[in-house]
Amino acid sequence: MDRRTLLKLSGMGLVAGMAGCLEDTESTPTSGGGDTGDGSGTGTEGGDSGGQDSYTIGMVDALTGSLAPYGNRNQRGKDLAVAAINETGIGSEGAQLSIAVEDSESSNQSGVTAAQKLVEQNGVPLFIGAVGSGVSIAMYDSVTKGSGVVQISQNSTSPELTTRPGLLRTSPSGSAKGKALAQFVAGDDHDKVAVTWINNDYGSGLSEVFAENFEGEVVFNEPHDQGQSSYSGTLTKMASTDASAWLFLTYANEMTVMANEAFDQGYNTGVDYYGAESTIADEILENTPEGSLNGMKGITESAPADQENYQNFVSRFKSEYDTSPTVWAAYAYDAVTIAAIAIEAADEFTGSALKSVVRDVTRPEGQEVFTFSEAAEILRDGGSPSDVNYQGVSGPVDLDENGDPPGLYQVYSVAEHQYKYGDYITS
Repeated sequence: MDRRTLLKLSGMGLVAGMAGCLEDTESTPTSGGGDTGDGSGTGTEGGDSGGQDSYTIGMVDALTGSLAPYGNRNQRGKDLAVAAINETGIGSEGAQLSIAVEDSESSNQSGVTAAQKLVEQNGVPLFIGAVGSGVSIAMYDSVTKGSGVVQISQNSTSPELTTRPGLLRTSPSGSAKGKALAQFVAGDDHDKVAVTWINNDYGSGLSEVFAENFEGEVVFNEPHDQGQSSYSGTLTKMASTDASAWLFLTYANEMTVMANEAFDQGYNTGVDYYGAESTIADEILENTPEGSLNGMKGITESAPADQENYQNFVSRFKSEYDTSPTVWAAYAYDAVTIAAIAIEAADEFTGSALKSVVRDVTRPEGQEVFTFSEAAEILRDGGSPSDVNYQGVSGPVDLDENGDPPGLYQVYSVAEHQYKYGDYITS
C-alpha cells in the first residue's frame, strides 16, 4: 500500500460494512462424537481413510476468559462448516466429521492442557486452535511440534506465528496490519503516539511492527497485563506524554476497563484513540458509556463482502442464527473445511498424511473450489491434492511456506457508540 492510498483512507467517510457485523450470543460447542479414546481419533468402525464411518478432529477455542467474546462467536462458523461437510460426507463411505472442543480459558497453560488432552487422550491427528496468538504458540511449542499432529489456528494474527512454518492459520499475519496502522495514524497528522499493548505474543508482535513503521515518534510503548481490574497507572503514564494519539493493542475486557477509566478522567477528549481488531466487540460497547469511544479508529481483518462465496456464507449464517457473522467465524469455517478436504485427500487418517496434503489443497495451482463438496468431487474423480484450490469464505487461503494466508483488512471507526466500517486494504 502506497502513501497516497493511506492518505485517502485517513479522510474517508466510513459506513457500516457487512463483514464487520458482530455476533451477540454464544453457541454450544460440538462435542467429539465417535471417538474411541484409543488414540486413533477415528470412529468405532475405523479403517483406512477411504472406509471409516466417522472422523474426529479437535479444536481448542476460547470459551471463557478475556478472549471469550472472540472464541464464542467463531463456534458458529465451525458448526456451519461441519454441517456442510456432513451433507456430503467424507470418503467412499460418506463418513461424518465430529470435532472435540476444549476450552483454552484464554490462557497459555490451559490451552496447552487442552491440546494435550486432544492429542494424547482423544488421539486426534489434527486440531484447530487457537484464538490467542500466545495460546497457539504455546500449544505448538509444547504439544504439536515434533508430534506429527497438524495444528491450524483459526484466529491468531501475531507475526510471531510466521517463524513457525509448521503452525498453520486461516487468519492473516498481523504484520501487514501493523504497517497499515502505522501509516494510518501518521496519515491523520499525528507525529507522536502512545502505545499500550497486552503482554503476550499478540501484543508484542503487533506493537513492534507498528513502532518500526511509524514515521513519527512513539513516546510511550509499554505492555499491560491481561485480566487486571484497573489500568489507571498505564493511562496516567500515557496522559503524561505529549502524544496526540493513543493506540490500544488489547482485548475486549481490558479495553472496556481502560475506556471507562480514561472516560472518568476525561482523557478521551484530549487525544485520538486507535485500535486493531481486538478492540471491536459488542461487549465493549455494552459496558462503556456513550461518548467514551467516539472517534476511535482502527484497522481490522475483514472478509470480501462483495464476493459470492462470502455472501452465501452470510446467508446461511443469518438463516441459522438470525444475525450476521464476523470475519472470525469465517476463518473458523475455513479452518474446518480445509481440515476436511485434507482428510478426503490424504492416503490415511494420520498426522503425517494430513500434513503432506493440507497446504496443497489451498494453493492457487489447483482448480478453484468454493465448498467441501466441490473439492471432494475432484478428488474422487482421481484428482490429486494439488488439483484443488480451496477458496475460503474469508477469501483466498493460499497457505504459503510459513503457513500464512494472504490478508484483507478494513478501516473502522466508532460513531454514536457504534462500529462503522469503510474501505478495504489488501496485504
